[in-house]
Amino acid sequence: MAKEETANVAEEATEEVEATQATDEQATTEADDQLATLNQQITDLQAQLATAEDQALRAQAEIQNMTKRTKKEQAQLLKYEGQSLAKSLLPVLDNLKRALSIEVTDEHGEQLKKGIQMVHDQLVSSLKEHHVEEVDALGKSFDPNTQQAVQTVPVEDGQEPETVVEVLQAGYTLHDRVLRPAMVVVAQ
Repeated sequence: MAKEETANVAEEATEEVEATQATDEQATTEADDQLATLNQQITDLQAQLATAEDQALRAQAEIQNMTKRTKKEQAQLLKYEGQSLAKSLLPVLDNLKRALSIEVTDEHGEQLKKGIQMVHDQLVSSLKEHHVEEVDALGKSFDPNTQQAVQTVPVEDGQEPETVVEVLQAGYTLHDRVLRPAMVVVAQ
């Protein structure tokens, strides 16, 4: 009977070891499954983080681009802010030039002309301070960007073709923008 008891004890021990091994295998399988699940979650979260970082960088770049664009637009607005005022003053300047071209014979007329000259010079000076410049056209090559040919005349001796021979109305620019093209007569 001792052998049977020993055999039973051995059998029970074997069953217990097998049960423990099965439990260990099951625990190992569950741990492996949990580890795989956690690794998948880590991978998913890393992908989400990369996407979020990319979106944040793009948003930051867009904000910087908008800021630059806004500053550039503001600079353009400031650069040409006086354009409408300058355009409205050009006819006044033309009239002052016409008044200065009148021949006077008496002293009263001379004094009046001198006053007109002073107003003209002050207006021209003020316009120059704000970057309004007269287009220099007389005797120069015709430039369709700053001049408008209203008449052509035949080329005379000593003249080059496509040369401005007379300015009928002065043209003006503000920085690099044409406010009014010069109306000119061109030799052809």
